[in-house]
Amino acid sequence: MIFRSRYSIGKLTRSSGKSSVGARFQARKDKQRKLGGFLKKLSLFFFTIGFIGFIVLSIVIFNISRKLPDVETISTYIPAETTKIISEDNVVLAELHLEENRVLIPIEKISPEIQKAVVAMEDSNYYDHHGLDFKGIFRALVKDIMAGGFVQGGSTLTQQLARNLFLHRQRTIVRKLAEAILAVQIERKYTKTEILEMYLNQVYWGHNAYGIESASRMYYQKPAQNLNLAESALLVGILTGPELYSPIRNFRGAKVRQKLVLDRMVDLDIITKQESNIAYTEEIIIAKRKKFRYKAPFFTSFIIKQLIEMYGEEAAYTSGMRVHTTLNYGLQEHAEKTVKKYIEYGQSPKWVKGQKVASLNYEQGAILAIDPRTGYIKAMQGGADFQNNEFNRVTQSKRQPGSAFKPFLYLSALQKGFSPGSFIEDSPVTFNTIEGPYGPKNYTQKYLGNIPMRKAFERSVNVIAIKLNYLIGPETVVENAKKLGITSPLKPILSLPLGANEVTMLELGSAYGVFANNGKRVEPTGIISIEDRDGTPLYEHKIVERRVFNANLIATLVDMMKGIVKYGTGRNAKLPRPVAGKTGTTSDYRDAWFVGFVPQLVCITWVGNDNNTPTYKMTGGWVPASMWREFMKEALRKVPPQDFPRPKGLVQRKVNWKTGKLATDYSPEDSVTTEKYWKGTEPKEFDTAEDRRWSSEKKEDKEKDLIQFFEAN
Repeated sequence: MIFRSRYSIGKLTRSSGKSSVGARFQARKDKQRKLGGFLKKLSLFFFTIGFIGFIVLSIVIFNISRKLPDVETISTYIPAETTKIISEDNVVLAELHLEENRVLIPIEKISPEIQKAVVAMEDSNYYDHHGLDFKGIFRALVKDIMAGGFVQGGSTLTQQLARNLFLHRQRTIVRKLAEAILAVQIERKYTKTEILEMYLNQVYWGHNAYGIESASRMYYQKPAQNLNLAESALLVGILTGPELYSPIRNFRGAKVRQKLVLDRMVDLDIITKQESNIAYTEEIIIAKRKKFRYKAPFFTSFIIKQLIEMYGEEAAYTSGMRVHTTLNYGLQEHAEKTVKKYIEYGQSPKWVKGQKVASLNYEQGAILAIDPRTGYIKAMQGGADFQNNEFNRVTQSKRQPGSAFKPFLYLSALQKGFSPGSFIEDSPVTFNTIEGPYGPKNYTQKYLGNIPMRKAFERSVNVIAIKLNYLIGPETVVENAKKLGITSPLKPILSLPLGANEVTMLELGSAYGVFANNGKRVEPTGIISIEDRDGTPLYEHKIVERRVFNANLIATLVDMMKGIVKYGTGRNAKLPRPVAGKTGTTSDYRDAWFVGFVPQLVCITWVGNDNNTPTYKMTGGWVPASMWREFMKEALRKVPPQDFPRPKGLVQRKVNWKTGKLATDYSPEDSVTTEKYWKGTEPKEFDTAEDRRWSSEKKEDKEKDLIQFFEAN
């Protein structure tokens, strides 16, 4: 029997066991009804959540809107107050202001090329939205979610203008909402042309140039209305990082950014590929920087960087702060003149050991002066000419200090029980190291035999320094150098006391400050205090002294370092007052240093080349020591002479310095020297006739070596 109906076609009974077509249709209908019910519930749920979210968002937006400024104030915008950086002797070193280098111009005086380039790169849908680009926001949101943080803004030109004028730059949801609200309000109040004009007059282009007119005149020395496609694309390209991609500092990076802008304009059919290629290959001449408007620019830039780190760039340039610094501008001017004089000296022909040379082959020099009692930086000249090269060799350059590192070794030796008069053999030696045999050499390639540690320090004998380092352990020297203020990485290697590791001038000068301050360390600083525009204190530097080394060990070291200036390699730094210091010369004469001090002031001088090429036989005891003396004569003109603390616990003994034993009435007068020893470690044996006979056989060779050594130094 066959039963037919609208919902069932087939036999009532089927031997196959399968359900009928009608049954299957009914099952599908049941599933559809259940699914429809679920979807209705789900839709209701999402509608409820969405509605609640909409209400919450509306409340948040309403609360944010109530606190936002009136966008009409844009037309009456008043530039922020200047931040002033002031020296210790009340000289205004710099006036910082974001609008200080701004020239407002109408849109008619802005090149169409720059307008098109900005819109293409920063907001390609600018003329199609009403303040918010939802496609851009969604694209940025996806990238932010994938990155797990804010990586792309999706801001329109109008949003950027709102942020620059009214909001902070910290990326938060509240700020983004406020930015969006303001952007919509700005779009309602002003035309697209007016908004673009305000944006181009507001945006930062680097080197304190705000607004397109200032940027155009600074980079190209032409008005903004005359900018061509190539110049416009280059300027727009650097907007993402005006200092990073500045064509003055990083022309190659600026060209990479220019290519991105041109490619974007091609993609948007604003220009053709041919126009893009012509613009990219067109020669662009960047104008030379005018004389820097800051006084003491190396130091001032050092302070500005700190202000930005402390308060942010916007506050540093707009809040009207008064920054009182440690710099003595009178000393700074003298430092600048001294560096300039000795760089010119090095570039003129010279007679060197009977040979005439065209120059001493160095182009850079630097001076740093610090009060060791306060850590106050009194003078900082970081190079020959800031206008031509802004790189600060005091704070940014890491160089090998050469033998200027040796005081850390000799301090460690005193700590381990060595005395100034301890005798050490200056003779050839080879050490087996992981990297192979290491045989240190003296500067003169000569050896002085058995000499006291004090003399080895005065004459900067390399072999004895390496022997001491081996006996003490390089790890001890590294530990002590870090206590004194060296923060750069130091490898505990045998050549450590010869200055194999690189340090900054600021580190080295600061560490020597511990010697001048009797074992107490004070962190160097360039800022004394900061006030807001109303005179309310914002920051006050507190001088904190920390004892990092035994005072008597420091006094003993300084007593030895006085001998370096009196009798040793630092004789060119002599002054008519107690002075201590150390010379430093690196391999192939690439760096030459002198670090010297009195109790009231530490000064460090350096000459060399930025590309690390060798100078012409320049040692630390030559030009750097002379620079130091010339600067310090002026710096100490009104400072009364003061001696360092005398070391305690030392006993003096007359010894035959050729034998290292106590001298007798039979010891040759020219061999007798008075040396200092820790009490209980002084020599106990007297030299004998046999000792004297042996030493006299070597006398003639040693005297020749000494003469050659002093001639070389």
